[in-house]
Amino acid sequence: MSTLEDDWRADLDDVDAALVDEYQSGFPVVERPFRVVADDLGIDEGEALDRVRRLRERGIFRRFGAVLNPPVIGSSTLAAVAAPEDRFSEIAEIINGYRQVNHNYRRDHEWNMWFVVTAASREKRDSILAEIESKTGCSVLNLPMRTDYYIDLEFPVVNDDSFARETHAGADGTSAPAATDDAASATAGGDGFDGTDASATRISEDAVGGLSELEAALLVEIQEGFPLTATPYRDVADAIDADVDAVVAAVERLLADGCIKRVGCVVNHIVTGFDANCMVVWDVPDEELDARGEAVGELPYVTLCYHRPRRPDQEWPYNLFTMIHGREGAAVDDKIDELAADYLPFEHERLYSTETLKQTGARYDELVSAGSESGQ
Repeated sequence: MSTLEDDWRADLDDVDAALVDEYQSGFPVVERPFRVVADDLGIDEGEALDRVRRLRERGIFRRFGAVLNPPVIGSSTLAAVAAPEDRFSEIAEIINGYRQVNHNYRRDHEWNMWFVVTAASREKRDSILAEIESKTGCSVLNLPMRTDYYIDLEFPVVNDDSFARETHAGADGTSAPAATDDAASATAGGDGFDGTDASATRISEDAVGGLSELEAALLVEIQEGFPLTATPYRDVADAIDADVDAVVAAVERLLADGCIKRVGCVVNHIVTGFDANCMVVWDVPDEELDARGEAVGELPYVTLCYHRPRRPDQEWPYNLFTMIHGREGAAVDDKIDELAADYLPFEHERLYSTETLKQTGARYDELVSAGSESGQ
C-alpha cells in the first residue's frame, strides 16, 4: 500500500502536477535544464528546482535522472524459483545478495519468487543463475526477453484514474478497437489508440553496449540519478573530469541509441497509489504472437507487454507477458477480463504481486564492466 498520506495529491498545485505528470521524460538535455522547464511552466529556475527537490523528499519522485535500458547494454533476464514457504526468507536473502538482482517480488503462484538479473554479459548472467540454483537447491526458470512490444512505467498519477495510462484512453473512456480471432486483424488499434508505438523490437541476449570510456564513466556516475542542482550536467562532467558539452552530447547519443530510455523525474508509482499490479502470462500461438503482442501493447491500460520463451521441460507453456498497474485490484481484474475476452482468447494465468522483496535500479557499474568477479 501507499506510504504517503491518502490525500498526498491535495496540496499539489498545477505546477507540481505538471512536473509529476509531464516531466517523467523529455527533460531538457542542456546545461541548465531547470531554466528551460521553468520557462515552460511560467516560474523561475530556482522554484522549479526547489519543487522537484520537495517532491523527491516526499517520496513522490524516486529520483531525477536517466532510465537505463539494460537489455541494450548488457544481458538481462526475468527468472523465478518455487521457494518452499519454510525457506522463503532464506532463499530471498540469497537471491537479493547479488548486486545484479535489481527487482525481486513474491507472486501468488507455484513459481512464487520472481527476480530480474542484469549483468554485463550473458555468460555472467547465466553463471549467477547457476550459483542461485546451487546455493538454494531450487530450479531456476530463466525467461530472457525475446521481443519488446511495449515497456514503460511512465504514466500520469495526479488524477483519480483506476489504472495506469487510463488518462490516455479515448474521451469516452474506451480503449482501442478489439482484435478479432483473425490474427491479421489483431492490430486493429492501428498506430495505438493513445499514439503508442508497440512495434515488435527484437532483443538479443548477447547485447553489449559498445560504450566509449566517457559513456561508461557517465553511466556509473549517474546510476543513482543526476544531482539536483541548477547545473546537473556540469556537475556530472566535473565528477568524471570531462567537458560539459561532451557529457551533454553523450547523453543525447545514448538516448538516440536506446541505451537510455528517457531522462526525467522518475515517479514512485507504488507510493502514488498504483500499487495493485498483476503479471498475466498467456499461451499465444507462435504464428499470432507479433500481431497479438503489438495490438495489446497499444492498449491504454497495459503498462508492459513482451515475449519470453516457453519452457516446456519446466512445465511453463506461456510466451506472452502483460502487466497492468492500478489503484484497486478490482479494476485491474476487470481489464484482464477484457484482455481475455477481446484480445487474447487463450489460456493464461494471473500472477499477482503480494510483496516487494527488492527494488533498485540496474547497476550501471555492473553493466559497463567486462570483469568476471563474484556477484556478491
